[in-house]
Amino acid sequence: MGKIMKATAKDLRIHSKELLDAVSRGEDVTISYRGKPCAKLVPYIQQDKPLEIKGETPAFGMWADRDDMDSVEGHMQNLRKNRFA
Repeated sequence: MGKIMKATAKDLRIHSKELLDAVSRGEDVTISYRGKPCAKLVPYIQQDKPLEIKGETPAFGMWADRDDMDSVEGHMQNLRKNRFA
């Protein structure tokens, strides 16, 4: 594991480039808000292939028998349509 750096939400706002530079060097950055840790910046790891899900997963098909919507995608778009208006 790389070095761990600490920063505040204000540091994130003002010094975002420096914090991203630290992350690109392999450091983890813990962001605190009002004195309590609330987020972590970690280096991005590129996945060459999608993750495989093995075995039965209860979330798959959980909306399959819903009669009140045509598609999950359409339902999600409908939920989000006024978000950025």
